[in-house]
Amino acid sequence: MKNSSSTVIPISAVGHARPAVAVPETAVPATGVLHDRLGRPLTDLRISVTDRCNFRCSYCMPKDVFDKDYKYLPHSALLSFEEMTRLARLFAGHGVRKIRLTGGEPLLRKNIEGLIEQLAEIRTPGGEALALTLTTNGSLLARKAAALKAAGLQRVTVSLDSLDDAVFRHMNDVDFPVADVLAGIDAALAAGLGPIKVNMVVKRGTNEQEILPMARYFRAHHGAKVVLRFIEYMDVGATNGWRMDEVLPSADVIARIHAEFPLVPLEAATPGETAQRWAYADGGGEIGVISSVTQAFCHDCSRARLSTEGKLYLCLFATAGHDLRPLLRGAASDDDIASAIGHIWQGRADRYSELRALQGPDDGSGSGNGNGSDKAPRRVEMSYIGG
Repeated sequence: MKNSSSTVIPISAVGHARPAVAVPETAVPATGVLHDRLGRPLTDLRISVTDRCNFRCSYCMPKDVFDKDYKYLPHSALLSFEEMTRLARLFAGHGVRKIRLTGGEPLLRKNIEGLIEQLAEIRTPGGEALALTLTTNGSLLARKAAALKAAGLQRVTVSLDSLDDAVFRHMNDVDFPVADVLAGIDAALAAGLGPIKVNMVVKRGTNEQEILPMARYFRAHHGAKVVLRFIEYMDVGATNGWRMDEVLPSADVIARIHAEFPLVPLEAATPGETAQRWAYADGGGEIGVISSVTQAFCHDCSRARLSTEGKLYLCLFATAGHDLRPLLRGAASDDDIASAIGHIWQGRADRYSELRALQGPDDGSGSGNGNGSDKAPRRVEMSYIGG
């Protein structure tokens, strides 16, 4: 992979293919229920609070791209906590019941507890509080867990790709020790942020040997308090050098674990859930697999993603966002912005993973899929809109 300075579009330039969002001529009132063109409801909102991270995982923010010269968003471009809360309240009016804070690494955003306090005050049209969760690499979790819980956060998801310290340090590429992440998980459980989900991205040839050690560890140490989830290595963004031969299908993961710890399938906990759930047959807890590559789940995807600078993305594999920031910082009323959000979601027909299964993937760089296809638009980086 070449150095980023000449080959990679800075985050500040990503997603500008669409013009700023206009207030639609026909109002879309907030009724608590909003469906897209494929009949999928809007129920989940993921808010990226920063484009920065202190890890350099090769599948997300590789160091040779996101180096010391990389141009991140200026602070003035980021949405304030008040702007994020205003949008979250409007999304709740359209049916959002769950908000996940992401990044980059969200715990790098100064006073993130203040945002959580504001979001915790939001109520749905039926008077219910939102489910508030956060995804983190765990590096700052030990020192932040108690304050996050006190602010109103309910659960955390921790990204952890290996228990082997050498493998983990290699994968995060900043020499961060696995022991500190495990300490963060312990602190989060002690603070009442469980059950905790631990996400392991499985990359064939890199960390597949860690599948069983991870299962053994969390089953023995935490049981039902931690749900370990295995994620297929995905072709998100354009900088991770994704190749299909590095994908270990989730079916293989299940087979490996089942051979040592018999598993039984579970029903989805909620509609649109990304993970397929499996329980240990002896009652020792559960695991999950997220199979975006081999078993697409676009048909019931109900998630919207808001970037830290206010662009609304309708798919993790999107190539452009809808810029809501001018409305926020202009004269638009809440009803105007709610109508704009409603109009965008009603026009949504994204189903990248299903189409990938039919047509094959492209490399996300904007140069086509290598099979003689027409040039494809460049996909947004996962570190910009969260996973």
